[in-house]
Amino acid sequence: MNIDDVQGDLTTVLFTEEQITNRINELAAEIDRDYDGLQPLLVGILSGAVMVMADLSRAMRIHCEMDWMAISSYGSGVASSGVVRILKDLNISVEGRHVLIVEDIVDTGLTLAYLIDNLKSRNPASIEVCAGFRKPDAASKNVPVKYLGFDIPGDFVVGYGLDYAGRYRNLRGLGVLDPAVYS
Repeated sequence: MNIDDVQGDLTTVLFTEEQITNRINELAAEIDRDYDGLQPLLVGILSGAVMVMADLSRAMRIHCEMDWMAISSYGSGVASSGVVRILKDLNISVEGRHVLIVEDIVDTGLTLAYLIDNLKSRNPASIEVCAGFRKPDAASKNVPVKYLGFDIPGDFVVGYGLDYAGRYRNLRGLGVLDPAVYS
């Protein structure tokens, strides 16, 4: 889905498909350098991180494994509920592995802080985070993001994996959703 297909639903286009692709390629090069000689386990967080994970892993030049978790603190609203739940756990053990968590967005940081603590208890060799987007002004937990696509404003955004009520995930860019759509 192109930005033009939903232009009336957005107040602002923050990043185009080209800008996102260029940044993901830069992140992949950083990861390739940092994990040279290792085979990291990329842990994608469903459903939002599907786009980031797919594009990032295809841009990487080193071998990696991939697995998925589903963790929720949202439901169908536009604000975090504050309650974190694991909906789907990993199929691969992280013990002794170099784990790279791949997130679509870091908002309050509650979900990511919970996930990092949970995975640390499983004895990985290392844990780092790659996030497509981060809302620094919304953070209530300070979580380390080693590989970051973009910092964004606190507005409700959609596209590139981020949705509102299951819509807009396949939007190729990232934009601010008009409040009239969800109010």
